[in-house]
Parts: sequence; structure tokens; C-alpha cells
Amino acid sequence: MSLEFFIARRYFTSRHRQGFISFLGFLSIFVVMLSTASLLIVLSVMNGFEMEVRSRIIGTMAHVLVQHRVVDAIEDWEELRGQIQKVDGVVATSPVVIEKAAISSRSGTDGILVRGIIPQAESAVTEIAEYLLTRDLTFETVDDKYKGVWMGINLAARLNVSINDKVRLYSLKNVESDLTGFSPKIKPCMVTGIVETGMSTYDDNFVYISLEDAQDLFELGGDITTIEVKTTNFYNAWVVAERIEDAIGYQYMALDWKEHNRNLFSWMTLEKWMMFIVLMLFVIVAASNIIALLIMMVLAKRGDIGILSAFGLSKSRLKKIFAYQGLIIGAFGAIIGETIGLILLYTQKKFSIISLPSDIYFISALPVEIRVLDVLLIFILGSLIGLIFSIYPARRAARLDPVEIIRYE
Repeated sequence: MSLEFFIARRYFTSRHRQGFISFLGFLSIFVVMLSTASLLIVLSVMNGFEMEVRSRIIGTMAHVLVQHRVVDAIEDWEELRGQIQKVDGVVATSPVVIEKAAISSRSGTDGILVRGIIPQAESAVTEIAEYLLTRDLTFETVDDKYKGVWMGINLAARLNVSINDKVRLYSLKNVESDLTGFSPKIKPCMVTGIVETGMSTYDDNFVYISLEDAQDLFELGGDITTIEVKTTNFYNAWVVAERIEDAIGYQYMALDWKEHNRNLFSWMTLEKWMMFIVLMLFVIVAASNIIALLIMMVLAKRGDIGILSAFGLSKSRLKKIFAYQGLIIGAFGAIIGETIGLILLYTQKKFSIISLPSDIYFISALPVEIRVLDVLLIFILGSLIGLIFSIYPARRAARLDPVEIIRYE
């Protein structure tokens, strides 16, 4: 242990310190503690929400989507699917038709996004089976005149329909006009499943039908619009997407789940860092009383400074004494604050003390995800704040004249 750090620690822990200086010392530590705890909790909660959104998106859509760059349809998709399945990192694939349409019931009409799927293949690349409330991965109906459909729970509520209720799908593609106006292709359907993902984007707008019925509704023949791909690791899905593009040629594009939802994740990342910056500004303003504490300590320890200077302690070493004091305040406050924050976060993660209304949010409890990098970053920043705010008092202590101090002390 260096002499400077030893003296700084003694000054900080001395029982003979003046009462007001002692109060300022504890206040400085308390401010850093409260700020770092708040910062860690806010970042962990925002990480938790991001994790939940990511898991819902990945559960609802595949890791990689393969589409044609120019036209909407993919011909000879069986051969293309075979090529994709040979790519390293690909676990499963599923052919899909994705098109815009309209739906009507006795209670209303709405615009939707139709997903034509093969249920068994779709369940291999997404978690649709987990979100399907009826747990029946078929489109079989009680009346053969109607085709089976699954729909999002919010869409079903808006249309006021439930299982075995009848609806109509209207194709918005290749709409023909006649003397009475536009005549879209209509397919009578029956609700055979309700899907609840917890994401309004899907629960409000998605309708699932069989691949063959989608091809017929949108007059695609045997073509599809998309091939969904599941990879071994969704975090590295972009790597597999690049491999797929290299394997199948330039006329097709492969988008990973993050690129497909780039706007959403960019907004969430921006929001998290803006919150981090705003909270750090509060930390800096609140911790500014470290300057007042150290200036008062310099004035209170003038005699000690004079004696140390008279014994040959250089100005740079005098600066280090008060710089170490600022570092001790920042680091000690950050350690206590992060300890309190981690205890609260682990308690919330294990016991879900703070609940959320399920009719507003897609989760029942406040989500938490603690990242080691965040913990380290907050500790480093808390320590740096204490060190930075000690620079002026340390320089002021080094400028004191030891002869004048000893003469008047």
C-alpha cells in the first residue's frame, strides 16, 4: 500500500474528523450509492424488456427469412429449400405464403396479414405450437364447406369470433373489376385456433391458414413467397443468412430476425442509451458535492499538508492523497449501490414482487436481465466520477505554501 493511499484512507476513516465534514463524506457516498443502484436497476429492467420482446419475436417468426429480391413469388421452392437445408447452421426450414388480405365476420371487417403454412413444418422453425391456445396443429373444421384458420387473440376479440365461428377471407391480390365494382376472391373459413403471442403486432393482425389454401386464395399456383429457416443459434443467425445467400445465389435475399426488425431494436437500443446518459447526468450533478467535501477537507487538514510538505512530500504526491479520497468515495459508493441494486434485482427475478397488468403488458411481472458488462461499466463510471471531482481540490492542496501554513497553524 502506497503512503498516499494510506493517508487518504486514514483521513476518510478517522474518528476525529469534524462533524460537518463527516456528514458530507457520508452524503457523498450515499449519493453515489443511490445513483449507481438506480442506474443498474433501470438498465437491467430495460434489458429484461428487450429480452422478452426478442424471445417473443423469435418464437413467432423464424431466425432467417429467404425471399426473392425482385418478384413476390418463389418458383421451384422445393429445390431451393433442399439447397438451404444443406447450409451449415441450418436446423429446419418451412415454406410460407405471406400476403395482405381482408377478413370479415358478422361483427366487422379488418385488414390482416395472412400466413399460409404447413403446421408441422412451421412448428419446427417457430414456437407457434406454444402460442396456439387450442394446441391442435391442424386446420380441420366441423364443416367441410369451410377452410380452417387460426387468428390472433386480439383480432378475434375485435371481430367477436371464437372457435367454430365463420369468417370470410378476401384476397387483395389480382382483384378483378366488373360492372358492380371490384370483385376480390373470397374464401369462406371457420376459426379452428386462437393464437396468443403477447405481441400486439402478431395478435392484432395475423391469420394462419394452410399453405394450399393460401396458394389458392392468392392465385399463386404452386409458388410460395418465403422460406423460413431455423438456425442452431439465433444470436448468430446473420452468419447463417450470409451463408445461405452465398449458397443459393444473388437473386434471393436472406434476412435474419434482427435485420427484419431493425427499426424496433434500433429504437430500443437508442432508448436504453438515452436513459443511461440522462441518469449519468443526474449522477454527475448529484455527486458534485464531492468537490465541496474535499475542499473543506483540504482546509481542515492544512496543518497536516504543511507538515507533510516540510518533510519533503512532493506536490504530485499531495495531489494523489486527495485524488485517492475521491476515488474511495466513488468506488465505495458504487460497490454499495450495486450490491443493493443486485439484491433488489435478484429478489424481483426470483419472486416477481412487482407485477404488471396482463391486459396492458404481455408479461405478468417486471422483467429483469442482469448483464456483467453493465455492472462493470457502472462501477468504473462511479469510481471515475469520484476521481474526476477530486482533481480541483487536489490541485488546490498542492498549491498551498507549507511555510505559511506552519507559521499560522
